[in-house]
Amino acid sequence: MCGIAGIVGARRLAPGDADAARRMSAVLEHRGPDDHGFHLDDQAALAHRRLSIVDLRAGHQPLANEDRSVWITFNGEIYNHLDLRPILEAAGHRYRTQSDTEAIVHAYEQWGTRAVERLRGMFAFGIWDARRSRLLLVRDRLGVKPLYWCRAGDRLLFASEIKALLASGLVRVEANEEALPELLTTRYLAGERTLFRGIYKLLPGHWLTFEDGETAVHRYWDVPAAAETHDAGGAGVVPRFRELLEESVRLRLMSDVPLGVFLSGGIDSSVIAALMARQIDRPLDTFSVAFEQRAFSELAYSRQVASAIGANRHEVVVSDRDFFGALPRLVWHEDEPIAHPSSIPLYFVSKLAREHVTVVLTGEGSDELLAGYGKYPRSLLNWRLGERYVELVPEAVRRPIAEGLVPRLPSRLRRYAHRSFLSVPHTPEATFLDNFAAIRLRDLRQLASPRLAASATVESAYSASLAYFHATGGSQPLLERLLYTDVKTYLVELLMKQDQMSMAASIESRVPFLDHVLVEFAARIPAEWKLSGFTTKRILREATRDLIPAEILKRPKMGFPVPFAEWSRGRWAGWVRDILLDRKTRERGLFEPGQVTRLLDDHASGARNMTDAVWSLVHLELWYRTFIDGAGIQTAGEPAVRRSAA
Repeated sequence: MCGIAGIVGARRLAPGDADAARRMSAVLEHRGPDDHGFHLDDQAALAHRRLSIVDLRAGHQPLANEDRSVWITFNGEIYNHLDLRPILEAAGHRYRTQSDTEAIVHAYEQWGTRAVERLRGMFAFGIWDARRSRLLLVRDRLGVKPLYWCRAGDRLLFASEIKALLASGLVRVEANEEALPELLTTRYLAGERTLFRGIYKLLPGHWLTFEDGETAVHRYWDVPAAAETHDAGGAGVVPRFRELLEESVRLRLMSDVPLGVFLSGGIDSSVIAALMARQIDRPLDTFSVAFEQRAFSELAYSRQVASAIGANRHEVVVSDRDFFGALPRLVWHEDEPIAHPSSIPLYFVSKLAREHVTVVLTGEGSDELLAGYGKYPRSLLNWRLGERYVELVPEAVRRPIAEGLVPRLPSRLRRYAHRSFLSVPHTPEATFLDNFAAIRLRDLRQLASPRLAASATVESAYSASLAYFHATGGSQPLLERLLYTDVKTYLVELLMKQDQMSMAASIESRVPFLDHVLVEFAARIPAEWKLSGFTTKRILREATRDLIPAEILKRPKMGFPVPFAEWSRGRWAGWVRDILLDRKTRERGLFEPGQVTRLLDDHASGARNMTDAVWSLVHLELWYRTFIDGAGIQTAGEPAVRRSAA
């Protein structure tokens, strides 16, 4: 795990470009505190920050081939590099190190750009081919490692984090306001664009070339379409899944430094922990995080798992002061507004882990791969009921139900009914994409200023996600289309959260469920092995019954809840109100102050649960102040003092 950055010119670099690349490297120090390197020639400046994991002595980067005509700066791990080595050596390539980085260089020499298709791992790298004056940028298939790029005149800049591009001084810092409707209604940006105008992310499974001043982006991998090519009865499916999962965990134990696991006590992380414990020759170190409020703690479950597998457990409990104290700095680390409150506890458990290990494995990715969220059975049922409802109930009757009956339902039932076929149009964006964890498009239009409301259209909010949903032209089952969309959108955001929060603590995280061989297998199994009625992740439960306690396999998904609703209504309500209603925010002109006031009042009184909207608005404003206003990392101040009644 490292930080990479670089500047490549269409011809010669400009005066000052080398210093700009060094500034880019400096801001990434948290990604690589162990070493740093630099390569400079007439046309390219490559920088690298290293967190030493493999070949601690000789793995310095940027690294070159034998005649120093091909250079690489690389972030990630190539788990099959030892398998590639004898093939490459037999072809005449000479190794100088034991590192996986060198395997990429020689593979590129041997097979060209298509070498990426032979790599098994997580990676983002830049290869400078001086002989051809050609830059190649590559991002791994699922997007575990981040990579951003932009143009500055006739130069191309790239880096592991957006803030490194900004640090170059060559990029104009400007908000991409056209992206706000999508960000606020889905919590992420599904395509190439970012919230910074002119800065793009290289999408998972893509490479980019820069040659003669021209850029070209190519997709080299995609999730395969579902096809019932496996034994639907399970005679071969379950053991093969288990075999591939065990192999994926084994590959991710490749390290010259200590490893551990993030353990929540849910099925995904518990399975990874149990498989690790069977494959290492010492007690496993597990790391868990919780909040002071017991309703938001899974420690009882993580302790049960740790005890069952004989692990050394480590725990951290986060208070509201910890949470809000770290939040402004983590906005800076995440580059764009923090989508999920769970990013903050992830940072704290990463800090805890860094005191003991340098690498952790996690359970990320299983839910999107195997239909693990409760939203999948609910969404499928809602869609089927909606089809019948639209068919049988005239529009003249549906409207009074949505506008008259639904608002009178009890609060909990009303919350679900507002998102059901009773209230929303029978469209993919309304049923699947306009979700519980964001601001609905119609609510955004009321909340936004006229300037922002005018751009809050279905097209601006959902077109990127809908492109994935419709990619198969309707030939795939609905569940597979939902999973494919989430792998391409929501999962990428979760992986960025994991990367940035772990790297903020200088620790590497690895995701066994997202080994591309396992992903390809899981994508092709029949849907009933993912979702069977309301049983989620059926194949995972069947394949791992012998690994973890039965209570863990059967327990409902908790989903890492955060008590932000309680805090934002209580002792931190004043801090939230100050941010969203102060002069600076009002002058920004994105939202109507009266509507924001009403939202906060309803939230504080409990009339409506507006936690998701409050979270999104607070983080958008903190992002503006940190990056667009140039004010740097903000401070959270102190919570209001609770006073008892006289």
